[in-house]
Amino acid sequence: MLKGIPKILSPELLKVLCEMGHGDEITIGDGNFPGHTNAKVEIRMDGHGVPEILEAILKVMPLDVYVDTPVMLMEKVPGDTVETPIWDTYKEIVAKYDPRGEKCFGGIERNAFYDRTREKSCAVIMSGESALYANIILKKGVVIDAE
Repeated sequence: MLKGIPKILSPELLKVLCEMGHGDEITIGDGNFPGHTNAKVEIRMDGHGVPEILEAILKVMPLDVYVDTPVMLMEKVPGDTVETPIWDTYKEIVAKYDPRGEKCFGGIERNAFYDRTREKSCAVIMSGESALYANIILKKGVVIDAE
């Protein structure tokens, strides 16, 4: 056990976050995300939702300030009428840790999201999130002051 580390962050996830360098990416998938087929490394966090995982990660990992959109959401499939209130929750969480707030966010078409995860994400965190379109990619920034 360590002090100051959110308890939700497992040793396996902490290792991945620590090994990531500036510009590396990690994907948090909802309960429907095909993580097993799109992950180099799959980390299971089935009992947790994406918002609590996102919050814990941002407590220890900065977002990349050298890109316009270090946070990417999976866009809805055209014609899909599902609501995505979880995106507002993500924006509130990110705003606590990055002064750019919702300007950090971009969107990626569904299949391109899968491709990007396969090609660029160091790991996929598989959550138990039941909200639809709750998948998110985070690009790690530079740690300036590691205490």
